[in-house]
Formats: sequence, C-alpha cells, structure tokens
Amino acid sequence: MNQKTLIGLVIAALLAIVAAIALNHSSRPRSDTVEASGWLVPTLRDHVNDVNRVVVTGAEGKVLATLERGANGWTLAQKGGYPVDTGKLRAFLLKLADARRLEQKTSNKDKYAVLGVEDVAAKDAKGVEVQLDGLAQPLKLVIGNTDPRGGTYARTSGQPESWLASGTLTVDKGAADWLQKDLADLAATRIASIAITHADGSRAMVTKNARGDANYVLVDVPKGRESGGEFAINGLASTLAGLRFDDVLPTKDAVPGDALLKARYATFDGLVVDVTAWEKDGKDYAQFVASLDAAQADKGIAADQAKAKADYDAAIAADEAAKKDGKADAAVAPAKPASVEDPAKDREMRLAALNKEVADLNARFSGWTFVLPAYKYANMNKSMSDLLKPLEDKKPAADAAKPLKKKA
Repeated sequence: MNQKTLIGLVIAALLAIVAAIALNHSSRPRSDTVEASGWLVPTLRDHVNDVNRVVVTGAEGKVLATLERGANGWTLAQKGGYPVDTGKLRAFLLKLADARRLEQKTSNKDKYAVLGVEDVAAKDAKGVEVQLDGLAQPLKLVIGNTDPRGGTYARTSGQPESWLASGTLTVDKGAADWLQKDLADLAATRIASIAITHADGSRAMVTKNARGDANYVLVDVPKGRESGGEFAINGLASTLAGLRFDDVLPTKDAVPGDALLKARYATFDGLVVDVTAWEKDGKDYAQFVASLDAAQADKGIAADQAKAKADYDAAIAADEAAKKDGKADAAVAPAKPASVEDPAKDREMRLAALNKEVADLNARFSGWTFVLPAYKYANMNKSMSDLLKPLEDKKPAADAAKPLKKKA
C-alpha cells in the first residue's frame, strides 16, 4: 500500500467518524446541560416593565392576590384597590427574570408534589401559580419548594418538565403581604402634645412647652396623685413614628365598634393628626385625618426663623471676634440662611411644605380603615391611670396587735 492510498484511507475513516458523531448527536434529545443553561422565563428577560398584571393562585385554584397596573399605579384587587409595594413587586419580577435553569427534574406528574410543583387545582397543592400578563405571550409558572442547597423548584403550567432554578423565588401567599404598608412617620421630636379621649369621656393629655424640653408633662394630674415614669409618658409621642399597618380595608366596609378611642397628635409646626380607633374581633382598627393648625404653623415658623437668625448673628459675631483677635485663619463667614435673606419667601415655602405634607397624608388616609399592630394601638390606648404613679398599698397592722386569748 503506497502512501497516497494510506492517506486516503485515513481521511475516509475520519470523515466516517465525524458523520457518525453528527448522526448520533442529531438523533438524541438535547442534554440536560444544554437545557439548564437557559433562562427559566426567557420571555421576561428585558420585558419586566411590560408586565401589567400579576395573579397569584394557591391550592384548589383559589386566587390569593391580583396585582394590577392602572392609572393610579399598581394596586391590589383583594384590598379594594389599595396601592401595592412596587419595590417588593419589582424585586420579585427581576429575581424571576434572572433565574436560570440549573437542573432538570421530574416530568412525572405523580412526583410533582415532592417538589411542590403540582397543579394548584389540587386540594393540598404546596406551591403557587404565578400568572404574568402583558408579555408577548401570557405566562403561568408554578413555583414550588426551595432546595436546602439553594434554588427553587418550578414548572411552567401545562409543561411536563420541572426544574431546579437559581435564586429564592419565594411568593407571598397573603394578599396583605403585597401592600405598601408605610402609613406615617412623624418623629417624636416634632410632637408638641397628645390628647387621648376614651369612650367613657375620660381623658389623658401630655404636652411639651418647647421642642428642646426633655420630657412631656402630664396635664390635669388628679389631686393626691403623681405623674408616672418618664418612659411611659414620653413613649406616647412615638406612636406615629415609623407607623406601618398590618392590613387595610375600604372605610365603607369597616363598621366601627361601640367603644371608640379618639387621639390627637399636634406638632410644634402645626401639623395635626386625628385618630379614631376601636377594637373588634381581636383586631385593632384606626382611621386617620390630617390637618393644619394655621395659628400654630405661623408660631412654629416664627420660632424657627428667630432661632435661625439668632444662630446666624452669633456666627457673624464669632467671625468678627476671630478677625479682631488676628485669627483670620479661624474666621469663617457664615452663609446667610433663607429665613434671614428673605423671611417672607421662606415663610411661604415652609407653609407650602406643610400643606403638601397634609395633602400627602390625607391621600394615604382618606377612604381607608387600617388594622394596626397591637403594640402601636396599645401605645395609643392609654388612660390617665396608666400614666400615674401607682398608689401605695396600705397593709393592715401586724398580727402582734391582736388581743391574746385567755387561758382556760
């Protein structure tokens, strides 16, 4: 066999091997490795902003939450159209868009329940179905259990294959969990007075004379009694700080109980928040209204401007003194604050900011009744006796004072 023939045979053998590999590759299904390299929801990639409706469905096909985007932004149908926590919703959609298929799992529907990806029509379905509308094609995805090693099991509804996907794709099943729950945030340092009136007409009120006062003073302390501890009294001012609610319902669907609690929170700058609250069926309900006390607002602005001017004058004096003492390097000419530069314009801007704050609060409050956390309601539901120092117990005289029995 000459060299030319040998080379031809080698080339032919190589071509046959290549053809066999190609034939074998084309005749077998795509490997799990190839499948697992893709996105879990490819149609969501770069189209998160196209989603305009999210429906979360649980066991027995019960719709748990319907989030819809409309003229007023994202709202929740199950809560009368109250605003949704858009940050939370977007974080979930982005996490879903970034999820990759890590490993193909069972296609046997009898084993879906182990992963929590069974059809949600089942009575004991563990997972939830998430429906996304607004994409090029509507999507329904069953999201199941999380894997202890990382990742979440998922299956596209109607498809047999289930997958272990990257990320923790936890879906809240409670409708209230999707709400924007921030209600108010009035720092305790802003509060000038708190007045609480109970259903029986009894009242408790605490006040501060000035912002800088360390403690509130209990008003109208009964004769022969003393104010209680500073912690309890000062704590009343923290009720509206970082206030979040547990649940919400339209006011028309909330029937107040018989024993109504009234509370008024007035700030040094004129903002007033009135609260009507009650307990019913183990829950604490409250309705809120914000307003502006114009006279107090004027007084507060005048006080702030006077302080700003005094601080500015003191800084100017310190600067002049430094220059006079030859300490030019230590002299720093202060910038003139707006309240000193143009008091009238500064006052106008401060009033506008306060009016905007009132409007923003009422936009949040109006038409809604809120279920408050128990600890916030308890801090509001204080009586005069709760804020007084306890009475000392008067014990009877010692047994030694009793007459001795006569001997027989």
